[in-house]
Amino acid sequence: MLLTSLALIFLVGLLLSSMMKKLKLPDLLGMLLTGMLLGPYALNLLDPNILLISPDLRTMALVIILLRAGLSLDLESLKKVGRPALLMCFIPATLELIGILLFAPLIFHISFLEAALLGTVLAAVSPAVIVPRMVKLIEEGYGINKSIPQLIMASASVDDIFVIVLFTSFTALADGGHFNGLSFLSIPISIVTGIIIGIILGIALTVYFKSLHLRDSIKVIILLSISFLLVGLEDHLEAFIPFSGLIAIMSLGALLYHGHGPLAQRLSLKLSKLWIAAQLLLFVLVGATVDLSYALKAILPSLILIVIALIFRASGVWISLLGTPLNPKERLFCILAYMPKATVQAAIGGIPLSMGLACGPIVLTVSVVAILVTAPLGAFCIDSAYNKLLSCNNKEAKPFH
Repeated sequence: MLLTSLALIFLVGLLLSSMMKKLKLPDLLGMLLTGMLLGPYALNLLDPNILLISPDLRTMALVIILLRAGLSLDLESLKKVGRPALLMCFIPATLELIGILLFAPLIFHISFLEAALLGTVLAAVSPAVIVPRMVKLIEEGYGINKSIPQLIMASASVDDIFVIVLFTSFTALADGGHFNGLSFLSIPISIVTGIIIGIILGIALTVYFKSLHLRDSIKVIILLSISFLLVGLEDHLEAFIPFSGLIAIMSLGALLYHGHGPLAQRLSLKLSKLWIAAQLLLFVLVGATVDLSYALKAILPSLILIVIALIFRASGVWISLLGTPLNPKERLFCILAYMPKATVQAAIGGIPLSMGLACGPIVLTVSVVAILVTAPLGAFCIDSAYNKLLSCNNKEAKPFH
């Protein structure tokens, strides 16, 4: 029964999360373990219907994350970041993809095309892990003098879009289609159209909220409804013009912050309460997708490839930050914060297998291992290192060059 499944997700998820916290481990690990325990590959206690709507529930949670990110995104601070923000969107993922192209054929004996497909699944970071922690840093004042949390939040979202577009192209090619170079144009177009629509809606909602007296709870419902519509609009516009609903959601929130800062802060606080339930749904359902039998078959070579990929990604982050006023400790923090993988891998890791591609089991296995290793490890590194590597103050941000 659906209600029983929801009750188990929340109760067992909260229990295991609290146990992880007592062990000084990320609560995220408890949520992933809950999904694996309750899911179809272990106790099989979740209603099949909740697994059918799992992608929609995960998308709902991502919308809450990105909307909250936008409502905490100071555009003036982001302007000061400038060039490094743009480079962080593409260089780390590109270098990680190159690393996988070089080493995956040697480790798994697969073709370069299959390695490219694996790379596009593996190269995305997880906004679900990163964004809530960057919002927390902004609220506590860590790294904001150099706009470090804003840099990481904005770059992580575009990083995902870049990787997913590449995945779509390589999947079509692996399935016997033809590589469409024009698909690369969809990356900047989707970002620009998302920003434009987000700005328009942000301005309109700022005027609307200022002119009418509504309870903040009603405003949150309106914001969430519009955000869900933007995600749906992305699918409907796909055949006509590239459009990123997730970028539009972040832009909408950022414009609200710019036009009505106190309101944005109050709405972000309301969403942070919703996030308590949303993150349980997100990570438990991600855990439920994990097929442990696949993970155990190739865990060692998968770990080797993931470590290599992370080294290439770390190099990309370091290159992106060259010429900035960030000191070595702050650059190290950016590398650690750009490590976690979870949501994109859970969403697309099983697609090659469902298409019947020969590399499907390998792609799924590496995706699963990446989630199990990097999501909790990345969360732990961020949570334990931010107060040691970043300064805490509210002084005027030092501009990037």
